[in-house]
Amino acid sequence: MKAAYIEQFGGPEVVKYGDLPDPVVGPGQVVVDAFAASVNGADWRVCTGHGHKEFPLILGRDFSGVVSALGAEVQDLGVGDEVFGVLEFGRDGTYAEKIAVGAAIVARKPATLSHVDAAALALTGLTALYTLEDTLKLRPGETILIQGGAGGVASVAIQLAKHLGARVISTAGTNHVAFVRELGADQVIDHETTDFARTVGNCDAVFDTVGGDVAVQSYAVLKPGGRAAFIASGAHAPKTDRDDVTALRPEVRRDRAHLERIAALCQAGAIRPPPVKVFDLAHAAEALRIIGTHHVSGKLVLKVR
Repeated sequence: MKAAYIEQFGGPEVVKYGDLPDPVVGPGQVVVDAFAASVNGADWRVCTGHGHKEFPLILGRDFSGVVSALGAEVQDLGVGDEVFGVLEFGRDGTYAEKIAVGAAIVARKPATLSHVDAAALALTGLTALYTLEDTLKLRPGETILIQGGAGGVASVAIQLAKHLGARVISTAGTNHVAFVRELGADQVIDHETTDFARTVGNCDAVFDTVGGDVAVQSYAVLKPGGRAAFIASGAHAPKTDRDDVTALRPEVRRDRAHLERIAALCQAGAIRPPPVKVFDLAHAAEALRIIGTHHVSGKLVLKVR
């Protein structure tokens, strides 16, 4: 099978495109003939050496495709089913024509959703769901600040927060203010001209997708008893001197139920996929180079076949 992979850590220049052995289906697994794979910031971190991995290493975590083989004990999926999902926690390997993955953590793709859009929504959707519903437990009538509204996860989170009945404030660069407002945000702050920490206050919740100083400063906008969730600050939420707020690091699990909820929300029109820029699998290195700039709006997706 064709794949985009690395044999050493480094920048996008170390990414190779070529032939690797097809995966072998194991008990409880399916093999998926991939049609699309999403490109995530986590792929950049893996490529540059965050975490010990064995080589050759195929990059990528989420995908959409068609089931081509069933392992023993798999009875709830069939060959030919269109599915999407995210690999098991800690695994990489979706920048490839074939993917072996646990059957229990993939879901059927709605016919109304393209493979490209399904791949774009898999990990972003799981992250938004687990953060807003399971971690922050966002309630109707609450106010939430979502940092970095033009990004893949944040753009889904804005739509989900509005669906849940929250008032949404978001930040974006000058060129993306109109897009974030169109997603449904009630207030959009241009972070290039305005200090959000001096403009926003009395929030019930914060969802930070940016990290760094932005994450630390986000505590300032919370009301007493507020809570903040962080996905761009490493394995733990950044420290704060405030003892009247709760800092959270979402645990984004892989499971079919949450993927099916993403599909249902899409079919109901509550959320839509982020804007996508498509690259051929052979050009995975270029997609990673763009991800590495940390100035991406929407999602980058690799067209595998």
